[in-house]
Amino acid sequence: MAQSSIADNEVDIVIGAVQPDLTSFMNEWRPIFSRFHLIIVKDPDMKEELKVAEGFDVKIYQKLDIDKLVGSVLTARLFCGYSCRYFGYLVSRKKYIISFDDDCVPAKDDKGFTVDAVAQHIFNLATPATPLFFNTLYDPFREGTDFVRGYPFSMRGGVPCALSCGLWL
Repeated sequence: MAQSSIADNEVDIVIGAVQPDLTSFMNEWRPIFSRFHLIIVKDPDMKEELKVAEGFDVKIYQKLDIDKLVGSVLTARLFCGYSCRYFGYLVSRKKYIISFDDDCVPAKDDKGFTVDAVAQHIFNLATPATPLFFNTLYDPFREGTDFVRGYPFSMRGGVPCALSCGLWL
């Protein structure tokens, strides 16, 4: 299976807003987030006004929006706290969704450069997965690597990756 390319316009970034002021968070992520459409879902329990940084392609959803789509009974049960991000998954019309908590900060590599977590997720989603024969040593699809000895030839093509769950840094 060949690695495919994912265009920026195929990606939504969903942010569950639990903190009322997202300006510093968004400005820290600006070099990365500015290429994408953002969906921000305000925690329905938040009483304060939500503040966001200017200059982003962003759609903000609040309690009233959630109530209209799923009803107020389900809003209280399903979309409070960081689970409010799931509403963003529901309303996104993009092929790929990447979620960030509003308390995450961009990581730096060993040379001090910002790690593009979105690009890493996109790479993971575009790279074949090997779920039936897990290689714990390294990614066999990475440039310059090969499969470990004994890896079945019939499984070397991989399968499409549907979920990239982790870049916990």
